Amino acid sequence: MKLTSTLALLLFSIAVLGGCERDRMSERGFSLPEGDPVAGRDTFVYMQCHQCHFIEGEQFPALPGVDPPYVELGGKVTRVKSYGELVTAIINPSHKLADGYPPDRVSEAGESLMYVYNRYMTIQELIDLVMFLQPHYEVVVPHYDYRMYP
Repeated sequence: MKLTSTLALLLFSIAVLGGCERDRMSERGFSLPEGDPVAGRDTFVYMQCHQCHFIEGEQFPALPGVDPPYVELGGKVTRVKSYGELVTAIINPSHKLADGYPPDRVSEAGESLMYVYNRYMTIQELIDLVMFLQPHYEVVVPHYDYRMYP
C-alpha cells in the first residue's frame, strides 16, 4: 500500500512538473531590434507588396498589367497589431487568412495566395517592413449597440 501511494505521488509530481515546461512555440522572449520605417517602405515597394496590398494615405508606383490592390493593410482595428503578429503574417501568410475578402482572391485550398518571401527577404528588411506597417494601424474602441429593455 505504501509503495503504491509513493509511486502514485511520484507519477503525479512528474506530471505536474512536466506541465510547467514553457511552450516551445511561445513568442515570449522574441524581440528584434528597432527598424527603419523609411527603409521598410522601400522594402514594401521593392518586394512589390503593393501588387496586392494598399495602405490608406500611401501612394505607391503603379505596376503595369496588375489589377488594383485589394487587401488593405493598416486602418482602424479594435486591438493592437503586435510586432509578433506582423512578423508572423509576413513569414507565414497562411497562418491567418485575411477576413472580409472573396476567398478566391486571398486563398486557394486554405493556403494564402501571398508569395512567401522567406528565402529572399533579409532579416533587416523584415524588421524595417514591420516598422513601416505598424504605425498604420489605429486602435479604436469597438462600438456595441445594446438593446434597452423596459
